[in-house]
Amino acid sequence: MTVQTVNPQRRLRGKPRGRDLDPGELDALRRLLGDERERPSLRRRDLLIEHLHAIQDARGHLPLAALRALAAYMKQPMAAVYETATFYAHFDVVHDDQAAPPAITVRVCDSLSCQLAGAAALKAELEAGLAPDEVRVLRAPCMGRCEQAPVVEVGHRHLGAATPASVAAAIADGDLHPAPLDWPRLAAYRAAGGYALLDACRAGSVTVESLMDDLEAANLRGLGGAGFPTFKKWYFVRQEPGPRYCVINADEGEPGTFKDRYYLEREPHRFLEGALVSAWAVEAEALYIYLRDEYPGLHRVLAEAIAELEAAELVEPGYVVLRRGAGAYICGEESALIESLEGKPGKPRHRPPFVAQKGLFDRPTLVNNVETVYWIPVIHERGASWFADQGRHGRKGLRSFSVSGRVKRPGVHLAPAGITLDELITEYCGGMADGHRLAGYLPGGASGGILPASKADIPLDFDTLQAEGCFIGSAALIVLSDQDDLRAVATNLLAFFADESCGQCTPCRVGSEKMLTLLERDTWDVAALERLAQVMMDASICGLGQAAPNPVLGLLKDFRGELAAQNLIIKG
Repeated sequence: MTVQTVNPQRRLRGKPRGRDLDPGELDALRRLLGDERERPSLRRRDLLIEHLHAIQDARGHLPLAALRALAAYMKQPMAAVYETATFYAHFDVVHDDQAAPPAITVRVCDSLSCQLAGAAALKAELEAGLAPDEVRVLRAPCMGRCEQAPVVEVGHRHLGAATPASVAAAIADGDLHPAPLDWPRLAAYRAAGGYALLDACRAGSVTVESLMDDLEAANLRGLGGAGFPTFKKWYFVRQEPGPRYCVINADEGEPGTFKDRYYLEREPHRFLEGALVSAWAVEAEALYIYLRDEYPGLHRVLAEAIAELEAAELVEPGYVVLRRGAGAYICGEESALIESLEGKPGKPRHRPPFVAQKGLFDRPTLVNNVETVYWIPVIHERGASWFADQGRHGRKGLRSFSVSGRVKRPGVHLAPAGITLDELITEYCGGMADGHRLAGYLPGGASGGILPASKADIPLDFDTLQAEGCFIGSAALIVLSDQDDLRAVATNLLAFFADESCGQCTPCRVGSEKMLTLLERDTWDVAALERLAQVMMDASICGLGQAAPNPVLGLLKDFRGELAAQNLIIKG
């Protein structure tokens, strides 16, 4: 028998793999967030993004040592914390061997509307004129202020029609926070009849069935882009066993879209009433509002409005939960939004099941857009026919058009559904900007496709643009003129999609990058572009990859002459 001796030089590992936890970082985290040993609810996974925001706000970045402490604090794997922190654009993860970023960050929006207004030149001037050790200048996707292009964010303060001088003045001023907004408080809203519908619903004088009938008669559809009938969405969620949740998607990240911001700034309580009625309709356990991080001023408005409701005992404390996004366009997709609310990277889920069946916390969830619920109290007060009878050209209802680009009066224009672009520009936008002639337009933001001026007489509404390979989406209209570089338009849009792809599926992740590369060439290979577009549309998991080729296909279909005039060679 052979006896094997143990090597005396070998020792077992005395501690787990990975970097050491700094006790000082954990103590600092407890001072910032609260002591999780006394309040175990602070460890809930769905609070991860909120905790990351708290650290980022306090320190200006996310040191890796703080992420290690947060992983220990929440009893989560470091990999899960790190993956979430690095997924979102507004979190600045700083590794141990890296220097912290400068105290001030200037973000220059480079969405299409801002590009048309000279954002690239503005960014170059800021980079040349600002001290890099004191200020860093970054590009940023759409900030939801397209009517004020070009837009710059200094800290958390947004500047419209920004110039190097206005940015320098904001930096010198030192106020990096959003200006306070003036909005109707609860007392004023109630004095004007506000929350009458919510009271009637709770009292039983208005039933869910009667309200659903009103919404059907009004033809109220989802105004975030999909256009699904609101009453049907309520119906499907109600068929699922409880508990259920209600989620409001306030993450309008589509380039050219800013209508939700417009309504939230002016009538936050009307929005909240519609949201609470929606939550009541599906007997929701809680109402979650997911607000994009690009709207910091609105975060304060909604937090104060919710506090007013709690103080007036119109809602139980904690029933309305306000959560911040963190800079991810993909979270406008409802299942990606749900993932983000649960504290994870915002990656779309495979369907089925749909979120109406298994949504937030794996429970049936109603997801509605801000503007959709905003109209519910108005429709009840004025009647379904008042809303439905507003349309033109055989369409029903009202649409809030976010108009930017080459018009005299950009902004949110409430107009009849089915209005044409020609009518909208003439009647609401004051005509084209001086010196510009209409060349084309995007009827539904970056993903909605592109149409030529010759098709400016098509009714703008759901179901009217599909024959042209376009859709209205959230009614974000970006108007182009004869002075705009169409290839620059295409590359701007595809660069946005490539940057915002969550990376989960290959057709979108690789396809958007490849299409951008093809568009940057002096010769466009039509066959290659169309093959790639078909693969992306057929095989991408969600609407981002499926819709990304739309503007390119529109240019190839209707703008070949204009592209040739701009010295672009079309092959095939």
